[in-house]
Amino acid sequence: MYQRKVFIAKCMAKTSESFNMEPLAYSKNLELRGHHARKRWGASVFRALRNFNLENRAERDISKRKPSSAPKHPSNKKLLVEQTSHHPEIEREVTNKDNKLLSFLKDIYVDSRDPVSSLKVKNVQPKPVPKEFRMPKDHHSEMNVTSIRKGKISIVEALTLLNNHKLYPETWTAEKIAQEYYLELNDENSLLKYFATF
Repeated sequence: MYQRKVFIAKCMAKTSESFNMEPLAYSKNLELRGHHARKRWGASVFRALRNFNLENRAERDISKRKPSSAPKHPSNKKLLVEQTSHHPEIEREVTNKDNKLLSFLKDIYVDSRDPVSSLKVKNVQPKPVPKEFRMPKDHHSEMNVTSIRKGKISIVEALTLLNNHKLYPETWTAEKIAQEYYLELNDENSLLKYFATF
């Protein structure tokens, strides 16, 4: 009963707040035109509809039956009825609260710790890095390339070798560039054929 009164009191307070709204005056609230006015009035109408017939709905929700347990299997149901008819004290014991046991629960303190694992933890070594690395051959230190693998070139190195080949084609041949940068000759020929600097 007390729960119902508190619920209704809260809902009635919300309802009374929603109907204490002042009417919009055009001279006072020029900024509350159009969308803002519709939004404000729409909220009050929605609140009024939401709080309509509040007492009956609250009564209905509170008086609903509490959820019951799942139905028993027919074979178990027969056995359960048979046992409760022979031993009615079992049903009383199940439904009664034992204050002594409840007081024991208040004294329990659980302190849990993770158990020490019996498995040995292996030291995981990082994968070895290939040994042949070189620094990029340029004066652009702002580029964040720290090392380049053998057989690969950076963009700066690619531009440098293309520019060297363009300016001095007799000196910087495809064979010399491939040997200098550890590239394959076919890749170097394709690079010089299909790419050029301005």
